[in-house]
Amino acid sequence: MLVLLSAGIAPSLALLSYFYLRDQYETEPVLSVFKTFLFGSLLTFPIMFVQHVLKVEAIFDGVLSNAFISTSLLEEFFKWFILYFTIFQHEHFNEPYDGIVYGASVSLGFATVENILYLFANGIEFALGRALLPVSSHALFGVIMGYYLGKGKFSLTSEKKKWVFFSFLLPFLLHGLYDFILMAEKKWLYYMIPFMLFLWWLGLKKVKAAHVLTAEHYEKILVKR
Repeated sequence: MLVLLSAGIAPSLALLSYFYLRDQYETEPVLSVFKTFLFGSLLTFPIMFVQHVLKVEAIFDGVLSNAFISTSLLEEFFKWFILYFTIFQHEHFNEPYDGIVYGASVSLGFATVENILYLFANGIEFALGRALLPVSSHALFGVIMGYYLGKGKFSLTSEKKKWVFFSFLLPFLLHGLYDFILMAEKKWLYYMIPFMLFLWWLGLKKVKAAHVLTAEHYEKILVKR
């Protein structure tokens, strides 16, 4: 049991630590990051319940609707909801890069519980594959979501709504495509490898862009002083 728990938690902690330590200016309070992680963890159970009901009732039978509505829409909307309504206005969210830390945190909280439940049900032999695909993809969806929330919070008022909308739209589309590849293609691995490489490229690109925005943010503060 301890081995399964460790295998379920370790990938998320490693990824969260990576994005957390990339903060170049003012690192977030560990307690705030942990609370966000916990919010994401708690989301897992109601979302899985709703997904189970949708599956049993066969409300969404098609591969496309399953990928984009039953999975992506439910998961990304509630993660976005948590970030926007509990973190976005928080005093500790005081630089653009913070969005990436909190976005990765809530996503990895969700991914951790989902991963533990899967490993308990199917065995530890799936741990590596789970770490490379579902856990990593959730982290990167969270990074992209957090990047646009951070960009939105520190943009001009006229642009805020656009970037906040993007913070939900892009992770939703990417997550839907990820699940569509898993569900629709027999040779899904041939499509998944380039997709995951693209997702990592995009996620790391947003990390670099967030660093630039954060540097500009602090430069503006110094100028005002």
